[in-house]
Amino acid sequence: MNLYDQFLFIDLIKIKSSVTLLDKISIIISTTLFIGILGTVPGHELTHRKKNRLDMFVGNWMLAFSWDCAFAIEHVYGHHKNVGLPEDPATAKMGESLYKFILNAMFKEHIGAWKIEMARLKRRNFNPIGIQNKMIIGYLRSIIIMFLAFYIGGVVGMATFLLCSFLAKALLETINYSEHYGIVRLKGEPVCRRHSWNSNHVMSGVMLCNVNRHSSHHHSSNLKFWELDTLPEAPMLPHGYLAMLYIAIFLPFLYHRMMAEKLKDWELNYASDEEKILLANFN
Repeated sequence: MNLYDQFLFIDLIKIKSSVTLLDKISIIISTTLFIGILGTVPGHELTHRKKNRLDMFVGNWMLAFSWDCAFAIEHVYGHHKNVGLPEDPATAKMGESLYKFILNAMFKEHIGAWKIEMARLKRRNFNPIGIQNKMIIGYLRSIIIMFLAFYIGGVVGMATFLLCSFLAKALLETINYSEHYGIVRLKGEPVCRRHSWNSNHVMSGVMLCNVNRHSSHHHSSNLKFWELDTLPEAPMLPHGYLAMLYIAIFLPFLYHRMMAEKLKDWELNYASDEEKILLANFN
């Protein structure tokens, strides 16, 4: 009799034999959500605390579960500077397909992160393939987790982990898709509250560490999530971030229709004259 049977009264062999295909799909979905909600979301929060080594260490390990070491670099040093500009991979254009956006963002964010990191290493005269390279260390973290999954679950366990990682990253990009959808900014102009879609729905705030107060996050990225302001004067999404995530995934035609109305309002009540011209050109 093993430890589980003797002390925890859990028959793992019986449980394994009883698992159905629906159970497996449900486990993958649940694990993906756990990686996103308990990994990516707090990881995003912690990697903004650039002067706190412990927070950065924990945040980067959280992001490693979704193979997203690039996020801690490109998001903090790239996206926050380039939001609303054509070169920003995390700013979706009006009418852009969600699934095309996800794939483009994944690829371009890693390219952007490598460029930012290589420039940093060059400035400090560090070896670009040494342990000072945050991208290489980030990949190694994810590889360690992948091998642990292989050790515990074999090839199937490793493949399942990789699938969950990809889906969790896709969920992050879906949230990015809503955060700045269709919004434009004049190059050289400071990032203002109008350059992000805000939402003050309670459930989105609880589940996403107040990332839905996105206008405040971009206006004052040094603030901790509980310090972010509601900013009722900022442009608002029609629903909470979580609702918009599922609408974008399963009802894209409805998402585009709702956001087309919101962008008309943004153009009339928020955009500068120069941004109105950009909006017509980019969208």
